Amino acid sequence: MKLALFAPSPRARQLANSLIPLLGKEVSCWSKADPQGLPSPWQAYGDPKDPTAPGSLAEAVAQTWPQVQGCLFILAAGSVVRLIAPLLQDKQRDPAVVVVDEAGRWAISLCGGHVGGADALARQVAATLGAQPVLTSASEGLGIPPLDLLGDPYGWRRGAGDWNGVAAALTRGEPVAVHQTCGTRLWRQAWPADHPLVASSPPHPVAQIWIGEYLSPPTGIPTVHWHPRVLWVGVGCERGTTRAWLEGSLRRLLQAHGLAFEAIAGLATLELKQNEPGLLELAQAYGWPIEFFPAEALAGIPVPHPSEAVRQAVGTPSVAEAAALLAAQIWGRGDRAFERPSCVAEGKATLLCPKQVFTSETEGACTLAIARAAQEYSPRSGHLWLIGTGPGDLGQLTLAARMALTQADVVVGYQLYLDLVDPLLHPGQIREASPITQELQRAKQAIAWAQQGLKVAVISSGDAGIYGMAGLVLECLVRSGWDGIRPSLEVLPGISAFQAAAARLGAPLMHDFCAISLSDLLTPWPVIEKRLQAAAAADFVVALYNPRSRQRVDPFFKALQIFLQARPAHTPVALARNLYRPGETLRLTTLGELDPEEVDMLTLVFIGNSQTFRHGDRLITPRGYCLGEEPT
Repeated sequence: MKLALFAPSPRARQLANSLIPLLGKEVSCWSKADPQGLPSPWQAYGDPKDPTAPGSLAEAVAQTWPQVQGCLFILAAGSVVRLIAPLLQDKQRDPAVVVVDEAGRWAISLCGGHVGGADALARQVAATLGAQPVLTSASEGLGIPPLDLLGDPYGWRRGAGDWNGVAAALTRGEPVAVHQTCGTRLWRQAWPADHPLVASSPPHPVAQIWIGEYLSPPTGIPTVHWHPRVLWVGVGCERGTTRAWLEGSLRRLLQAHGLAFEAIAGLATLELKQNEPGLLELAQAYGWPIEFFPAEALAGIPVPHPSEAVRQAVGTPSVAEAAALLAAQIWGRGDRAFERPSCVAEGKATLLCPKQVFTSETEGACTLAIARAAQEYSPRSGHLWLIGTGPGDLGQLTLAARMALTQADVVVGYQLYLDLVDPLLHPGQIREASPITQELQRAKQAIAWAQQGLKVAVISSGDAGIYGMAGLVLECLVRSGWDGIRPSLEVLPGISAFQAAAARLGAPLMHDFCAISLSDLLTPWPVIEKRLQAAAAADFVVALYNPRSRQRVDPFFKALQIFLQARPAHTPVALARNLYRPGETLRLTTLGELDPEEVDMLTLVFIGNSQTFRHGDRLITPRGYCLGEEPT
């Protein structure tokens, strides 16, 4: 998104400097001219020394308005309203406008909230500044996804319709019918269960959402169209056939079958057509991918209308029908390795439009066929965030994690962890909860969604890379043949339980330490026992995770015996439970006085080393500095 940032005063400019890294490279920054000059990257308006510069803030805004997709003002909201009023056209064309007060307390989505992206920008700005986003759309107030963004995460295209009429019915809570013939149904999970939209067949709908490859018949009620990209167009054409003839022929074929132009996923043809100008121009004009198949691959596809003449000419009895079906089969499986015969056998594709020939004496000739894939094509590149949410308090969440959570299409995690971050989530996001024992299923589902183009946040408590989901997701990716690029991936660190406990206790980790999980669900007990013995003998400060459950009692007793054999009974111990969450407890004791009944799966057990000492309610492990006197 290309943005313009306006910060007239020095104070506003200071606040804006913290936002510039968030906004990316495509941002133009404007401020009032300063006699001392403005530092990079700021541009000045109202500079008497520069006659080419805008003479005022209003001129700077008017100059940049048609060049950007968003405007961010650090200014009073009333002033911004007066500045942009002469420039506004409609919500389909206006850029996003976000206003931030100079104190950095509020990020207001002023206009262009949905289509323009102002709501999303306001959330990101608020996350960066620790501000409160102010979003006033009706859908936001009702906790429902914006209708005009419903299909964006899945790569769908928006069609025609009465968008205001249907949106009004939704916000009034009136029954809205949904007719869906293709595309993922994941979007439904973002809607409240009691909203009339999710009713299977409302008896008297006042509006309709049509999701599919076809255009809806007249209904007499407000209707909007979303079109998953499931149609693959097979193309055969003479050399030199023009783009205009190809497009016109395609539109006539679609119209004859009631199919939507917006549902086209891409084009498919023979390898020989890789340098066909008209075909390449058509694909480029609409951002469609083109699949070029070798003749031998097309020859293996059963088609209803093979041609011996075509086989004699290019080596396959079908180009248009075979290419359409093969492309739809490949994308229907989410797998482009067409050279493997099993892909064709397993793919599900339907030939909706058998081949039809279109000829022109002046513009060439083409043969077109259309097949439907079982799964929509998405041009989006999926992304995975593996997020550590810290000990539970949102104040301990990193800025990077906050930013990721505001941008994710899907947030995946154990229900307790989803509940903890719920205040940061917003309508339209999918919340996918699963039991604590289903980590593998969670990882595979997150990867599958990212491979379909979704932005997915997988959350773990503490740090995702310390007994969290990061390792499992990466293992699954590697085993699936991940190229390291698609989907892209970021691991965002969080405050682990032992760090949170150490902060509450003072400084118990000032010297070498280790963490050991006592859970033998994934690690054999003999391995755990060996590590405990080594850590006890090496005089590490030790943090014991997953120490004791109702069914798993023996490992903790055995661990205590190992440490009591290696360390004196007066060795300091801390029991930390639910830190930074409601019901937090922190108890100091010793190895000899430790009561195992106080320990459960939510408890982290800290065992000091030979130098660790207690001072009041603090634990301190000396680093080794020479301070002169010994602590008392």
